[in-house]
Amino acid sequence: QVRLEESGGDSVQTGGSLRVSCDVTLANWWTYCLAWFRRPPGKEREGVASVGSDGRARYVDSANGRFTITWDRTENTLYLQMTNLQPEDTGTYYCAAEGKVASDCRPEGWFGNWGQGTQVTVSS
Repeated sequence: QVRLEESGGDSVQTGGSLRVSCDVTLANWWTYCLAWFRRPPGKEREGVASVGSDGRARYVDSANGRFTITWDRTENTLYLQMTNLQPEDTGTYYCAAEGKVASDCRPEGWFGNWGQGTQVTVSS
């Protein structure tokens, strides 16, 4: 059974940095995809970054160059390191997991397993 639990959300000032974490328990997938999503206030949930079981990371344009997704297999923990945070990065951050081949692992993709979320607030 898949289990995902986020932590590390906080309030930071514009330009600051923050790392959120997700404790991950995966199903018995041969290949898989892990991702971070966020839901800004009053908006739809959107993908931010993904990493496949092959280690390849992908980012949406708004995250590219500022965010880093890391999958630590030894600790079964997924991280999202965020730098130069802006008010528009405010939202609830969710980790997601799904059994997929590497070519289908994208932050815009479909995921069937979700955590409960952790709140990130960036103030100006």
